[in-house]
Amino acid sequence: MDPTASIIFIIAAFSLGAIVIMKRDSLPLGLRRGLAMLSIAFIAFAFFLIVYAFFTMGPA
Repeated sequence: MDPTASIIFIIAAFSLGAIVIMKRDSLPLGLRRGLAMLSIAFIAFAFFLIVYAFFTMGPA
């Protein structure tokens, strides 16, 4: 399996989380809450992908 898509998603998820944290003062309240929840979901899925990649590594 090609891990390129997973790596791009992981980088994008953590970047979105960092941007939401850095710009939290300039975001409207409704948008801030939605982006925060979306970021949490994406980061949780990114962690799952990282753990899954570690468990599936090994001799082929």
